[in-house]
Amino acid sequence: MSTAATDEVVYLDHNATTPVAPEVLETMLPYLRTAYGNPSSDHPIGRHARVAVEEAREQVAALLGAAPNEVVFTSGGTESNNLAIFGATATAPPGRRRIVTSSVEHPATASPCGRLEAEGWAVTRVPVTPAGLLDAPAATAELSGDVALCTMLLAQNETGALLRLADLAPAAHDAGAIVHADAAQAIGKIPVSVGDLGVDLLSVAGHKCYAPKGVGALYVRRGTPLLPVLVGAGQERGLRPGTENVAGVVGLGAACELARSRLALDPARIGALRDELLAMLCAAVPGLVCHTPLDASLPSTLFVSFPGVQATDLLARAPGVAASTGSACHAGEETPSATLLAMGVAPEVALSAVRLSLGRDTTGPAVALAADRLVAAYRQAREEHSVSKTSKGE
Repeated sequence: MSTAATDEVVYLDHNATTPVAPEVLETMLPYLRTAYGNPSSDHPIGRHARVAVEEAREQVAALLGAAPNEVVFTSGGTESNNLAIFGATATAPPGRRRIVTSSVEHPATASPCGRLEAEGWAVTRVPVTPAGLLDAPAATAELSGDVALCTMLLAQNETGALLRLADLAPAAHDAGAIVHADAAQAIGKIPVSVGDLGVDLLSVAGHKCYAPKGVGALYVRRGTPLLPVLVGAGQERGLRPGTENVAGVVGLGAACELARSRLALDPARIGALRDELLAMLCAAVPGLVCHTPLDASLPSTLFVSFPGVQATDLLARAPGVAASTGSACHAGEETPSATLLAMGVAPEVALSAVRLSLGRDTTGPAVALAADRLVAAYRQAREEHSVSKTSKGE
């Protein structure tokens, strides 16, 4: 869909999900139509599917700088995180019963850690700075001999902040811990090399990088101890049993190959559009607050607070912009973003935060149109709020 037309929605929610790239869809279609074999079957149709799965494994590995036999296919980022966290801690000796993570994790990493905490594990949540960046000295100080696992986001899903896990990996390894990165938001948006990061485990989500929903991968460095979460047959080296989602796996491979070919150009172009969007909003909205650390973040992400309005109200008045708030709704009440609260942002400011995340299909005209719509919605909300206060005699 064209995002420049005034009667269409400008999609600025790529951190939530991305569209399936046309090239990816074309690669998948044969495996949804005629090449329907089970990769475990030992006949020509099955062998054809198995070859396709292994080719996709090579494509994912190439994007990550890994060996193909270090890639395990899963149903997505959440399953990859669960396999990494539960699988790694299950191998820990009795003296290692602590996990080091950050205070701004996605639920896909925070919830498994929370479950282990309820079972008696100690979980250390390292704070972030007011800019949303990891407090590296505090994190390093926590890496002692009782730590089994260090697990963190590579890129924060709301602010886009890069947590620089590479700075912690050597100290974690020196302490004897396994290092896991949730790279769901980073893959395809910035270069990601498992060698440069020094991680043992790394999670990939297909639908965040222009592949379909329902497929992902976990990088498992050769020699890393890991127990399966699911049990069944021996697919994926026994780490993820179950018949592979061949079409989805092929799509993930194609998406990784496409991302690899575009990384030289996409981040700079998208980052420039992100900066243009911020400049337009700052020029028209007095007191706009930017929560994204622009020099240390995904180039696609912009998390901003519109002063004096609630983000849900703002977006309701701008139906032509598809974006997300940082808040959650529980029993009809808005709850501020836990990420922003961890950064020390006041609750009322956090409730006004909107996440605008750009992608490959975002254009200059679309950014300008989105800015116009958001500014108009902001002014309308402020005007109605002012009228309401006047009518109440405040």
